[in-house]
Amino acid sequence: MQHAAELLAVRRAVFIDEQGVPEAVEVDGRDAGAWHLLARDAAGLPVGCARLLPDAHIGRMAVLRGARGQGVGRRLLEAAVQLGQRLGMAQLHLHAQVQARGFYEAAGFIAEGDAFLEAGIAHVAMHLTVRH
Repeated sequence: MQHAAELLAVRRAVFIDEQGVPEAVEVDGRDAGAWHLLARDAAGLPVGCARLLPDAHIGRMAVLRGARGQGVGRRLLEAAVQLGQRLGMAQLHLHAQVQARGFYEAAGFIAEGDAFLEAGIAHVAMHLTVRH
């Protein structure tokens, strides 16, 4: 996987160090078969990432604390949706942390069902029908 160390460094900082997700949950063995997106700042340093799995699941969306509020997450999500579209995926899915639900709704994702715990954090399942 190209840029694996940089991707994992962003995910480690956000999910493991900041949010307390156990490393065994974060490093789930699904990276090798996925498409990865890596955002860099003006200096070329990694500041965010996302992952798209072959089953059309977007996940591992993470932006380093110092880069938040600058549109990095929005651009990563747009890129993930565009990638899914290019790959012919009809519907994309994700598990949004409850506090980020509005972020995904602003991008057109629709919540499904009740909140549930994933890695000890409240999430809601969401989907987006992809326009081709």
